[in-house]
Amino acid sequence: MEVRSENNIQVRCDKIPSQLIPRTRLQVWFFRVCSSILLWTCLIQLLAVCELWHPRLLTGLTNRIPWTSRPPLRLQHSLHSPPPLPLPRNYRSNGFLKVSCNGGLNQMRAAICDMVIVARLLNLTLVVPELDKTSFWADPSDFGDIFDVSHFIDSLRDEVRIIKRLPKKFSRKYGFQAFQMSPVSWSNEKYYLEQILPLFSKHKVVHFNRTDTRLANNGIQLDIQKLRCRVNFQGLKFTPEIETLGYKLVRILQDKGPFVALHLRYEMDMLAFSGCTHGCTVEEAEELKRLRYAYPWWREKEIMSEERRQQGLCPLTPEEATLVLQALGFDKETQIYIASGEIYGSERRLASLRAAFPHIVKKETILDPAELQQFQNHSSQMAALDFMVSVASNTFIPTYYGNMAKVVEGHRRYLGFKRSILPDRKKLVELLDLHQNGTLPWNDFALAVRQVHEKRMGQPFRRRIIPDKPKEEDYFYANPEECLCEGTKCEDLVGPSNSSTLH
Repeated sequence: MEVRSENNIQVRCDKIPSQLIPRTRLQVWFFRVCSSILLWTCLIQLLAVCELWHPRLLTGLTNRIPWTSRPPLRLQHSLHSPPPLPLPRNYRSNGFLKVSCNGGLNQMRAAICDMVIVARLLNLTLVVPELDKTSFWADPSDFGDIFDVSHFIDSLRDEVRIIKRLPKKFSRKYGFQAFQMSPVSWSNEKYYLEQILPLFSKHKVVHFNRTDTRLANNGIQLDIQKLRCRVNFQGLKFTPEIETLGYKLVRILQDKGPFVALHLRYEMDMLAFSGCTHGCTVEEAEELKRLRYAYPWWREKEIMSEERRQQGLCPLTPEEATLVLQALGFDKETQIYIASGEIYGSERRLASLRAAFPHIVKKETILDPAELQQFQNHSSQMAALDFMVSVASNTFIPTYYGNMAKVVEGHRRYLGFKRSILPDRKKLVELLDLHQNGTLPWNDFALAVRQVHEKRMGQPFRRRIIPDKPKEEDYFYANPEECLCEGTKCEDLVGPSNSSTLH
């Protein structure tokens, strides 16, 4: 068979080896695939450059994507290449700081931030903190079960050197014993520089076995205060497993409309610790008392419940919370997410709340049991899910001003002073008792409740400073004002006379 080419050259196909024809086709196919890949790569790079130099060019395109189909903000960032890591800070380490955090998730979170500050201030190498496994909750979670360890280490490496474990020569296996101590609570920079730093010259490794509130709220250098915020808001990131499920919870709630996160702190440990038994049966009050005596680190044993309640030191009961929510103007259509563990008294104590607000949900009712299986018996991991939902909610209302309420409040301030209604429990107890004994009609009660809380909605204000009484002043992590505004705008935002009166 002959084939005539454009140059009238005759070629005989039967002279071409048959095995060369498929190979030639394979080469053509391979060339086309490579060309396509190269073109798509160039296009993606071009779009990335356009977004970098002229981000508004692509705004029209992204705005056409429905909000519900977009991944959450943190997930959007993860779809792109991660930002370059900061250059490590070069310093001569004075020793190793090992810390064992105590308390629940949010108490430990604040403590971790403070321990990073201590390591930075004293030029130490920080070992990834150990979490509390011996408290009431008996949660076996390690740091890496809750927080992203690699992100924690890498994102802060321009400030402090963090390692996952001590070098082998400092391990118990080799007979080394670290010097253990508890720093003085609410201490300032001078204490750590003068009292703690010299210990590292002698011991090389110092182990802080308690870490709660070991750094002062005030009187700290501005750059140190801002580093506390950076650790809290950027350095401590939950694990991908927690974040994925947390975002799912938020998305499901948001798809149904605005929602309130009610931190209903009416749980067994809180009631036993505080000695608050208002609304409990005699048998329940005895059970709580026995529990209080069973834990030696709960120092107060004999507590007058009603006296504490009148002082505003007890969490609101579910029944009291129901009346307060109604007085604040929330109606039956309000979607309420209960951000807490098991309520003491279970459904019996939630009956009035459910009757007034039928759209009450919890993570256990929203998610499939299989999705929560990995978090069961890990109270801190479950609390992390509640933390994410509380921060994302349209309104956050805690019934007790504890560690979670304070840390969530601070996060919501950082995100633009999102609405957080902080109940004045002392005043509310007075109003509730007057209403329930028939002295104060409903309309007057509701008006009084709203008036009491007009300036307790998460508005900007200055932290209240009480010299020599740090425990009674405003908590840094509830209102990190140094990180919320810049320069003269700060004065315009909070004003010199706008101070806190929270209880």
